[in-house]
Formats: sequence, C-alpha cells, structure tokens
Amino acid sequence: MTAFDPIRLEVLKNALEATAQEMGVVLKLTSFSPNIKERMDASCAIFDAKAQLVAQAEHVPVHLGSMLRAVGPTLAMLDPLEAGDVVVVNDPYIAGAHLPDITLIAPIFVAGRCIAYVASRAHHSDVGGMEPGSMPGRSTEIYQEGLIIPPVLLHRKGIEQRDLMAMILANVRTPEERKGDLNAQLAALKVGIRRVEELAERFGAAALEEGLAAILDYSERRMRRRLADFPAGEWTSEDCLDDDGSSDEPVRIRLKVKVQPDRMVFDFEGSSPLRRGNINAVQAMVHSSVFYSIKILMDATLPPNAGVMRAVEIRIPEGSFLDAQRPAAVCAANTETTQRLADTVLKAFAQFAPDRIAAASQGTMNLIGIGGRDPRNGKPYTYIETIGGGQGGRPMGPGMSGVHANMSNTLNTPIEALEISYPFRVERYELRPGSSGQGLHEGGEGVVRALRMIDHEARVSLQTDRRRFRPYGLHGGGEGAAGENWMEDKDGVRRTLAGKGSLTLQPGEVIAVETPGGGGWGAKVR
Repeated sequence: MTAFDPIRLEVLKNALEATAQEMGVVLKLTSFSPNIKERMDASCAIFDAKAQLVAQAEHVPVHLGSMLRAVGPTLAMLDPLEAGDVVVVNDPYIAGAHLPDITLIAPIFVAGRCIAYVASRAHHSDVGGMEPGSMPGRSTEIYQEGLIIPPVLLHRKGIEQRDLMAMILANVRTPEERKGDLNAQLAALKVGIRRVEELAERFGAAALEEGLAAILDYSERRMRRRLADFPAGEWTSEDCLDDDGSSDEPVRIRLKVKVQPDRMVFDFEGSSPLRRGNINAVQAMVHSSVFYSIKILMDATLPPNAGVMRAVEIRIPEGSFLDAQRPAAVCAANTETTQRLADTVLKAFAQFAPDRIAAASQGTMNLIGIGGRDPRNGKPYTYIETIGGGQGGRPMGPGMSGVHANMSNTLNTPIEALEISYPFRVERYELRPGSSGQGLHEGGEGVVRALRMIDHEARVSLQTDRRRFRPYGLHGGGEGAAGENWMEDKDGVRRTLAGKGSLTLQPGEVIAVETPGGGGWGAKVR
C-alpha cells in the first residue's frame, strides 16, 4: 500500500523529471565551456535514499545509464554524508565513466534525515593528462588520461574545501573554465535540493519516500508486463570496433539475449579480451548501453529508472575488454565502445521486434580534442566536441541527418560560438551527400567539419570509429558510408588519418572529420 494513488504518483513522477530537467537548464546557462553551454554535454538525475536512480532528464544516455551503477558505490566509500556535503568523483572504476566526466552528488535532508540525493555529471574540456582535452588517441593506461579523483568531499557542511579545489585546478590546462563549470554543477544541485525539499513539504517526507519507492515498483511492473508481449527465446548478434587505437586488430562484441515473459538476460561471452588501447569499458558503461537500448525497445512512456533493471541480468565475461580493471585505459570506451554496444544490442532486438528498431546510426561520437595557446590572449585553451552523423533509417521513415544518436544526445557546436571561443576558422560544416544507407527508409547523412588553425601550433586528438566497419542496414537496407578523418597542410596536400590518434598541427593547417551515414531500413522498392 502507498499514499500515492495512480494520479498522485504520476504527478510526483513528472515533478521529479521536471526537477532533473530544470537542473540541466541551470547547469547549461551558468557553465563556462562551450562543451556544456552550447552542446549540453552534461546530465542530471535524482536518486532515492538507497542511491537508486528514480528520475532523470532527457540528457546524455551514456551519463545517465552509468550513474545508475555509480552513485551507490561512490557513497559506499564515504562516511555518511551530512547536510551541505557535496561529493566529487571521476574515477572510472568507481564512477563508471571516463575521467573528463566529473560527477557531483549531494544529499537531501528533511527533518535531520537523508531522503534522497541529486547528482550532476558534466564532460569537462580538460582534466590534465598527456594530451589537451584529456582524450588521448594512444593512451595505454588510465594515468595518461588525466587527474583521477576518488570519492571525496568538495563541500563539507556547505563550505568549499579550498585545498581540494586548488589541487584539482592545479592539474588542468584551463583552470578558470573548470572552476566555472564545477560551480555550474553546484548550482544545478542546489536547484535540485530546493525542488525536492518543496516536494517533501507538499507531500510529507515519509510519503515522498514512499512515492520514490512506488515509482521504481511501477517501472518494474511496466517493464515485466511489456516483456510478456515479446516472443520468448534467444537471439544472438555481433559487431566490431575498428581497432583499439593501439593496433589494427578489430575488437569484437558478441551477445546472446534471452527473453523470458518477465526477465531479460544479456550475455557477452565471446567478446574480445582486454586490449592495450583505450577502448576498454568498465562494467557500468556496459550497463549504460543495455539500459539505453531497453528504453528504445519499450514504449516511450516507461519511466527510465532503476526499477527497469530489476528485470534484467547482464553477464560480462571476466578478463574481457568489457570488464576493464585498473589501470587499463578507458577514455574511448565512453564515446566509442558504448556506441558499438548499443548497436549490438539493438541488432539483437531487431530480430524479435522489427517494428521497434532502427538500422544502425553512425555508431561513433566522432570525438575531436584540440589544445594549444590562443594567439589572441596568450592563454591555454582546450576544445572538445563530439560530432553528429547519420541516424539509421527507422520503421516509420528515414533517419535524420547530422544528429547525435544513441548514447550521445548532445549538439554540434554552432560555428559562431566555436570561432568566438577558439583560434580556429571553420572551413567546412555541411552534410555529406551520398553517405546515407539506401533502403525503403534511407539512413541520415553524415557531416563534414573542417577547422583551420589560426596563427598557432595545436595538438589534436581523435577518438572515432566506423572508419572501417560501416553502420549496418536492417531488413534489406544498405550500409551507411564509413567516416573519414583527414588533415590538409598549408600547400593543400591532404593526408588521411587513423580513426584514433594524436598529432600536431602547424599554423594554417586543417583538421577534418567526416562522420558516417546511417544504415538503411527495409529493401528499396523498385
């Protein structure tokens, strides 16, 4: 029994989701870096007193899915929190993401008792490491990828721990921007705390806690009921990453999905072993991709929270690249491996739910990081961006072009914002004609983003995929075009670049990323 009838429960659920959305608006509007204020590479969520994900905004799937598994382990490493405490963490082996994704967590106290937590996660444009942007193309251990922050208190009883903040800022290339973005995350937490406190005042603290539990139970019931609509059985799928950034050997993902009337099992036995490069994934990243894919399979009104995952078992083979252990390099797993995991899971779903699943989208986040010294002011800068491409053709129509799909839900940086913020000139920013997979419903087209360095030398890092294995079509649809990276020197001589790597650009040289197109859905009618 609960104090919440179906109508009141729906009101509470929507209020919590609106709170997470408002937190995201505050974070975006108060941040310093273009990566957050223009692209919204950040996410916010609300957890119950047991650190179970209850509500999230429609932000970045790779953030929210991994936070599902990260907040509990983070809090377990600390003494019980007090009002005004704020935890900061980015350690991938605890927080479940790569180092640039810094997570802040704060408790919500009512009448002296913790009733919930709020969290914000944002991709910071630099956290130190061997390359500007902290996404090195050739890292082989976590220590090369940036500053590692275990779970520690950034604020204690409402007071900033200035020594810790100073330590963080001393280890990054752009401390003013990092300080501004961390403050934006703190502002988002304050809004979330205030809104949940208002809900506790409205419903009563005890009733609110009942409501949080009821929302999780509701999602679990909806999930199990929906599973009963699908045929019981086992389906297999397989896909590959182009390479691991260290060798040309493909990295294989194998999956067997078992569907039962009230349960799903995902078994990744047979996937490639741990690799030397940086595509190794911690288990929370795997859970993130599965969580997202389940949301795609189910109906759009299913609240995506921890209740959904009660009906799910995920088996990850020990020693595989999906079970990364310290000190394995992991930075590209967040951007590339999670995308390929989603592709693999959705390919299996398409076999028993063809009317629900689109063909493969671009299957990469096309991450580019650039850093140097801005000749306009003499200060260091770091630019980071993931670039949209083609969405797969869908059962209801063609895929969209030049968009972020699957594990990324960010935006492409506007040309004006990019040129104001950085010493680049945008030479090209346009769709790639002919890159879409053909079919009854065509995939979307990729884009070309070409940047010329103005009056300075810069270091560039690339973390991209689908340069070798193209996005698949479904049900007779064609593959999308592979992506391509290239640079052009001052004489106009062009050189193709690997999907993952780092290089130096001289003044006047151009770096370009051409993103993949989406696969086609269904055989084209002649």
